[in-house]
Amino acid sequence: MESVAEHSWRISLMAFLLKDEFPDADIDKVISMCLIHDLGECFTGDIPTFLKTDHDRDIEDSLLSQWVNTLPENISTRMTELYSEMNKQETLESKIYKALDKLEAVIQHNESPIDTWSENEYELNQTYAFNVVQFSSWLTSLRKEILADTLHKIDSETKE
Repeated sequence: MESVAEHSWRISLMAFLLKDEFPDADIDKVISMCLIHDLGECFTGDIPTFLKTDHDRDIEDSLLSQWVNTLPENISTRMTELYSEMNKQETLESKIYKALDKLEAVIQHNESPIDTWSENEYELNQTYAFNVVQFSSWLTSLRKEILADTLHKIDSETKE
């Protein structure tokens, strides 16, 4: 099981490595998004996506906003702008960040022992994140490769 810090570092590294695949994107901005995207979980803990409620999100957003507002104004403004852009999902950078966030979660599950998977993760790992990669043929291909890894893991590790 990986930590929020490991997840954030890994998607930041993925963004750095994908720079040539997205020449029109500001990859430094994508990396910034990747680094800060789960900071709210420092206050609430990491709640799995499929268990997180709107109430959980509201609490996380409120605590994060309170903390961000204690930072120097230039940093607070920059982070607030990034969070707004990430939430709107209108820019190429925000779409890349969101895709990497979701893809890494599936990769992490594939790397975890299958006996740690909950029952719903068998299907979820096969369907999760396809919707957020549709804007990019390259990321769609990557998602298909991750699916192949998922299917291989299920096939090989459930027969043991």
